[in-house]
Amino acid sequence: MNSISLFLRQLFYNSNLLYSLRILVSLTGTTFIPWLWGNTLLVIPLTLGVVAAALTEIDDGFLGRLRNLLLIISCFLIASISVELLFPYPLLFLGGLLTSTISFILLGALGQRYAVIAFGSLLIAAYTMLGHDMYHDPFSQPIYLIIGVLWYNLIALIELVLFPIRATQNALANSFHQLSYYLECKAAMFDPDEKNGFKQQNLVLTQANQQVMTVLNQTKEILFKRLKSGRNQSQMRRMMNYFFIAQDIHERASSSHVHYQALSQQFKHSDILFRFARILSMQSKACLNLAINIRMNQTYQHDQRFEDYFIYLREAIDQLSSTDKKAALLTNSLVNLNNNLYAINTLLANIHLDTHFAEPVINKRETTNILSNVYTIYENIKQNITFNSALFRHAIRISIVLSVDYLIIQVSEINHGYWIILTSLFVCQPNYSATRHRLKLRILGTIIGILLGLPLTYLLPNIQAQLVLIILSGWLFFLFKNSQYAYATAFITLLVFFSFGLVGESSMHVAIDRIIATLIGCFISWLAVTYLWPDWKYRNISQLVKKMISNDCHYLAKMEQQYQLPNPDQVNYYISRQQAYESVNQLLNELNLMTNEPHVNNQLIEQCFQLLSFNQTLLSFISTLGAHRRSGVSIQVMYLFNSNINYIITHLSSQQPISESTITILKRQLTEKLDKITLEKENKIDLLILQQLILILDMLVDFTQLIAELSKINTLEHH
Repeated sequence: MNSISLFLRQLFYNSNLLYSLRILVSLTGTTFIPWLWGNTLLVIPLTLGVVAAALTEIDDGFLGRLRNLLLIISCFLIASISVELLFPYPLLFLGGLLTSTISFILLGALGQRYAVIAFGSLLIAAYTMLGHDMYHDPFSQPIYLIIGVLWYNLIALIELVLFPIRATQNALANSFHQLSYYLECKAAMFDPDEKNGFKQQNLVLTQANQQVMTVLNQTKEILFKRLKSGRNQSQMRRMMNYFFIAQDIHERASSSHVHYQALSQQFKHSDILFRFARILSMQSKACLNLAINIRMNQTYQHDQRFEDYFIYLREAIDQLSSTDKKAALLTNSLVNLNNNLYAINTLLANIHLDTHFAEPVINKRETTNILSNVYTIYENIKQNITFNSALFRHAIRISIVLSVDYLIIQVSEINHGYWIILTSLFVCQPNYSATRHRLKLRILGTIIGILLGLPLTYLLPNIQAQLVLIILSGWLFFLFKNSQYAYATAFITLLVFFSFGLVGESSMHVAIDRIIATLIGCFISWLAVTYLWPDWKYRNISQLVKKMISNDCHYLAKMEQQYQLPNPDQVNYYISRQQAYESVNQLLNELNLMTNEPHVNNQLIEQCFQLLSFNQTLLSFISTLGAHRRSGVSIQVMYLFNSNINYIITHLSSQQPISESTITILKRQLTEKLDKITLEKENKIDLLILQQLILILDMLVDFTQLIAELSKINTLEHH
């Protein structure tokens, strides 16, 4: 009975369950209700309305969703009715297609919410083109499409009322799940047998860090939207406390007290590194268990073995301190590292206490920009009406693509030719790499869908079976759309097959038309991203490097304030830290896209990855200072701290190489003070600060040299 109860609980709290039910209920309503009414023709527009609504769904609170729905309906009606009214007039239609596409794409300048709605509006326009011949008046099809949109959103709103915090729980659970993976990657850095300078581990850790920051940002957005709605405040406060703890754990986990290669060499024949790795692995499992408990609405139980393992670890460190006097500084780093891990343990053990939640943080929280007036909207769009804007280039490019698609349809009179426009709309992305990747999967998925669809339409010719297959293929499309685009395309192709089967069209003819339209749409999209203002990512490198270094400097400045001011601003400190990591993620994303572009400059990519490695190391050293920022610092060390931090910020900002002789002088001052502290056994925080400053200075010569080279990359020819 217990196993059955556990299975049912896991099923009920599965993150995909509600989403799957929402899709199934929506599609069941748009298929079987028209069938029961005896009008199966309505299945197509109602189902396409559901598809468009689900693809443009924006997570928000109840009132936020209502506002989004009003905006979506307004844009969808404008797009759909415009198509119907202009359809008989090709020249006017072409002009409307050009201007509306540019206008909708430029809405993305107002934020992600508007970009999603803009895509949905273009999608509804394409769906209207597909079904234009089914109706004799210009308003029936737009109304049916909107009914499908309303039906889906009604179900989504009912779900939100019944389960108001489920999305927040899932977001928090994902955050701790990614933290679990990050801690496991961090444990791999404590390997006494590593011989390759931890290059592979550093790359994996950087990618894991990117995933953590992405999920934390998503969680923050969901939490702030729910807090703004004013509902379920006690539960939201508890979850906000969990979020702040996740942030603190990430800051402590991402810190570095010493070079891992130095640890590996010094303690090669000791078990000390294995003890650190064991605790990190246990903390990884603790975060994973916490994620499961949050998702299943259960109470987290902290592992009591942690206390014993920390005792054993401290004993091992004490033993090293007494037997290996030459490694005193490294041993002190191990002490600080142990304290840091113990702080993570304390956070996990006391996560049920609301100790991290602070009302001022909520009052001053960073939220999504609210477009308060027409002037703000105008300025945001105006700034993007230039060919220096990737959004504007994409708007012009895709408007030309859709116009060329339309001209081909008019000249060739291909059956279901508007599938060409639909294909281009899905395939043509803002950059070459994403477009090339998607067009391959689109063609593959279409072929798979046709190979599956042809026999199924002959084996299951009755209407009821086809209605069931429409529901199943639509459901599977949404399950796979974010993870397996080829499979998603196959299932949406099946949905098209069965939908057109309802109106008596030949499956073979539909299959041929679908393949032709897909190939034409993909080919035109490929031509556009290759030759129409191609967004080659190497051109963005210098700007991204400048932005990354600027954010590093801002983070360092906020870190300095944490030690200087009696009551430093914690909110801006966290924001600066987030921005520093986000710029790293942005550069990493651009590099991943660059590797798929033609004429790849491997040397440039290698330099950029090297820069990322340096920058990740710098951020880990800064995070260490942040993890101990509440401790007191002596006046002499504070003076050295301020002067060195200001020097580092000034020279990083200049993006010019730093001479090794200057670094040697600065390190000598710090080392002299460090030797005195070591002999006198003064304040431990003084020792940590000096060690971290030396670690940062050690990497600055090579780091600034790379920065100087990459900041000038826009002046070079790309071959």
